[in-house]
Amino acid sequence: MRHDKLERELRLLLLLIENHHYTVADICNKIDISRRNLYYYLESFKFMGFHVENNKPYYRIRKDSPWFKKFDAAVHFTEDEAILMRHILDKTGDDSQQMQRLKQKLDKLYDLDILDNVELREQVGRNVSSIYDAIKQKRTVVLEGYSSANSNTLSNRLVEPFLFLNGNQEVRCFEISSKMNKTFKLSRVQDVKILDLFWEYEKFHREMLTDIFMFSSESQQLVKLRLGRLSSSLLREEYPQSERYIEPDGDDHWLVELPVSSFKGVGRFVLGLLEDIEVLENDDFKDYLRQRIQTMKQRL
Repeated sequence: MRHDKLERELRLLLLLIENHHYTVADICNKIDISRRNLYYYLESFKFMGFHVENNKPYYRIRKDSPWFKKFDAAVHFTEDEAILMRHILDKTGDDSQQMQRLKQKLDKLYDLDILDNVELREQVGRNVSSIYDAIKQKRTVVLEGYSSANSNTLSNRLVEPFLFLNGNQEVRCFEISSKMNKTFKLSRVQDVKILDLFWEYEKFHREMLTDIFMFSSESQQLVKLRLGRLSSSLLREEYPQSERYIEPDGDDHWLVELPVSSFKGVGRFVLGLLEDIEVLENDDFKDYLRQRIQTMKQRL
């Protein structure tokens, strides 16, 4: 019945809005749907204008979706106002059940669960609030005292922040010195200084793109394959999102043109079923497969 379908869609929508911990399997179990139906719903939500985000291994709907912006403007506090309210509640010293429920509601509605770590609460709360304002105003900021795990250094980073990630625990920025898009962990930032400078490099801002094999990058390449019956069936079963890319090619073969972020995922699939798959396009991918086959020969 349409009523049951609508109820399931609304339950899924609410779960995705709040989701920080549920994997694809968890979501399917909670809503009682198949993986294939879940990916169908996700595509439908995207078509309706919701911003569906995939932070491995979690799917969620971002609060900057146009629908939420209109709703928030009408009845909700802004995120920086909610953060301020959370700080005020923390300082009351009231540990009653009513106060705990109020904090939990704020955390769910405004992604404030990052503030639950007492040691990082004040620091991260200030960082989130400042970066929120900077994104809203399209301002450049300095991430002061950023501790990099890769280079093991402490430095200031001049960046244009444009997107919160991973439940507001990370922020996607364009770093001006390197002219690269990078993701920064807010817990590693000592302070955020908003500058009186507007974005200059907005056209270079890039989000992370995730392919059906769960690999992410800023850009993607197309790989065109001709599949036999076995490989086409396994691709549909293991990667339900591939369905929209598959077209019949006669009675026993199918064509698939996939946008991929890395050759690793699609390469693993092709090499495992090489006798049933023909690579039609992308010379770089063919070279990648040849190198992988040569490496495997040497090891064997």
